[in-house]
Amino acid sequence: MNKIITLLISLSFIFSNYNQFNQAFIDVSKNQSPTIVSIVSEKTEKMNNMFFFNPFDDFGFEDDSRQPERKAQSLGSGVIIDENEGYIITNNHVIEGAEEVRVVLFDRREIDATIVATDPLSDIAVIQINTDNLQEANPGNSTNLEIGEWIIAIGSPFGLHLNHTVTAGIVSATGRSDVISRLNFENFIQHDAAINPGNSGGGLFNLYGELIGINTAIATDGFSRSNAGVGFAVPINQVMRVVEDLIDGGKVRRGFLGVTIGAIDEDMMKALNLDSKKGVLISFVSKDSPADLSGLKEKDIIKSMNGIEVQNVNELRNNVSNAKPGDVINFGIIRDGYIKNITVTLGLRPDQKEVVNIFSGSRSNSFDLLGLKVKSNDKGDGIVITSIDKSSNAYEKNIRTGDIITEIGSTIINSVDDYNSIIEKYNSGDAIMLRIISNGNARYEAFEIN
Repeated sequence: MNKIITLLISLSFIFSNYNQFNQAFIDVSKNQSPTIVSIVSEKTEKMNNMFFFNPFDDFGFEDDSRQPERKAQSLGSGVIIDENEGYIITNNHVIEGAEEVRVVLFDRREIDATIVATDPLSDIAVIQINTDNLQEANPGNSTNLEIGEWIIAIGSPFGLHLNHTVTAGIVSATGRSDVISRLNFENFIQHDAAINPGNSGGGLFNLYGELIGINTAIATDGFSRSNAGVGFAVPINQVMRVVEDLIDGGKVRRGFLGVTIGAIDEDMMKALNLDSKKGVLISFVSKDSPADLSGLKEKDIIKSMNGIEVQNVNELRNNVSNAKPGDVINFGIIRDGYIKNITVTLGLRPDQKEVVNIFSGSRSNSFDLLGLKVKSNDKGDGIVITSIDKSSNAYEKNIRTGDIITEIGSTIINSVDDYNSIIEKYNSGDAIMLRIISNGNARYEAFEIN
C-alpha cells in the first residue's frame, strides 16, 4: 500500500512539473511573438542576360546603363526593442544595400521602415517604423547563459507564409568565432533550435521570455542552405552595446589597443615556460598606439584583463572592442618570466581600412599579402614557398615551406609573375583558395587573408 501511495505521489509530482515546463514554452511563444517582425528589403540589381543585347555592340554589355535591371527582394526577421520610438534590431546582411525596407508586424500590418544605422563588423543593424500599438522585447543577460539551457527561436523561415515560426532547442556552446569572417567581431551563441534562411535577425529567448540573442547564421551540410542542427546568434549583451551607439551616433565607437596578437601553441608554451596555453602573445605594437604609450611590448603575454583571465585571441579582441574609447583597462602580463600589471587607456578604433594600414607593419615587408615568400619551381609547374609568416592565416591552414602552389582560384600558376599578378587583385579580408602540392600529394586550402 505504501509503495502505491509513493508511486502516485511521484507521478503527481512529475505530471505537475511537466505541465509547468510545457507551459513555459507556450507562454514565451505567445508573449514574445508580437515582438518579432518580418522584414522585406528590396534593391535594384543588374541582370546579366546574354539574350538581351544591342546587335551593334560587342556581344554583351559595354555600357552598364543599358543593362536591364530587376527588383530583387530578400526576407529576414527583426525584434522590436523600443515600442515608443519604433526601433527594431535586425542583421546588417538582411537590409544591406536595400533601397526600400518594409516591416510586417504580428498583427499583419505592413509598415515602411527607415534604416537608422548599420554595423557590418557585428552584422547588426537598426531600423525604425512610425506606428503605434507595438510590443517590445525584454533583453536578458547573455553572460548568464549555460550550455544545455533551453532556448526558443522565433522568426520567418523561407517566406512570409511561415512568419512567426517557433522552434526550440538548447544552448550547444558559447563564444564561437570564425563562423562568418575573421574580420568580424564574433562571439556567437551556438544552439540547435531549427533556424533557416529568413530567420536572420529574429529573436532567441530563454524560458523566462527574455531576449538573449539575435539569430544570424546557420551551418549547413554543405549541399543545401537548410538547417543542419547548428545555428548561431549574437549575444544580446553585445547587440545592445552596438545598438546603443548606432542609435546615439550612427556609428559604433569601439575600444582600440593597437596590437597584433596571436595564440599560444604547445611549442610556445614550452619555450616560454608557461603552465597553460591560456592568454595571448603580442607580436606587434603599433607606434604611438594606446598599447605603445602605456608600455606594452612585443613578446608580452596578456594573461588577464581587469582581473579576469584571458582565454584566447578572440575573447581579448571582443572584450577590447566592447569597451569604449577612454576606458581604463588593467592588463596582467608576463614579460621575461615576470608578472606585471600595465594600465592602458583605450583609444578609438579607426575604420577597417585604416586598421589594415596601421597593421601592415606587423608583417615583414619581405612577406607578401598571403604571408609568403615564393620562388620559381625549377622542377616543374607552380611556384615554391620558401618561407611563411607564422602569424598568417596560411600558416594556420598547415601550409608550409617547400609546398608548391599550382593554382589560385581557377587560375593555373606557372611562374612567380603569374602568382604576383593574381594576388594583386586580392585585399585583406578576401577569401582565397590555393591548390597545394605537399610531399607529392595535392590538396586545396581556402582561407581568409589577414
